[in-house]
Amino acid sequence: MNKATRGRSIDTIFVLIIFSTFAFSILMVLMLGASIYRNVNDISREGQSEHTALAYVWTKTKNNDNADSIHVGDFNGESALFFTEIVHGLEFNTVIYYYDGWIRELFFESKLDFSPNAGTRIVMIDDLHFEEDELGIIKVTIGDKSLLLFSRGSLNEVLG
Repeated sequence: MNKATRGRSIDTIFVLIIFSTFAFSILMVLMLGASIYRNVNDISREGQSEHTALAYVWTKTKNNDNADSIHVGDFNGESALFFTEIVHGLEFNTVIYYYDGWIRELFFESKLDFSPNAGTRIVMIDDLHFEEDELGIIKVTIGDKSLLLFSRGSLNEVLG
């Protein structure tokens, strides 16, 4: 093998090594970017579910806020938010509760019992808890986020 042929072989090998290094670097950057995007997307989706759930509970409360019609109670052993209303002389409840990974809503006549599976699925979340203090102020907790709800009944107590 003469010097010119050996020089071209070394040049070719050197170019292939540089090209392979460049291609490997691009592949690593793309894989890292995809991993970061997936993580950010998961975090964003989780936070969005919590915000959506809190907005849903807040809106439902404001749309059904009649004096003394909102209270926290027990539904299937868990805390739930009840909205009571009278329709044609019969008492009905709309209950918002957590079951099987979902916020659910169920509308039913007060004297009837239903399985928690009967409610309509609203938003998938990790946990939901309701607390009501002696003034009727309701604290809604979803994950690490919480919301205070002041119904007309609780405001009447506070304002006297």
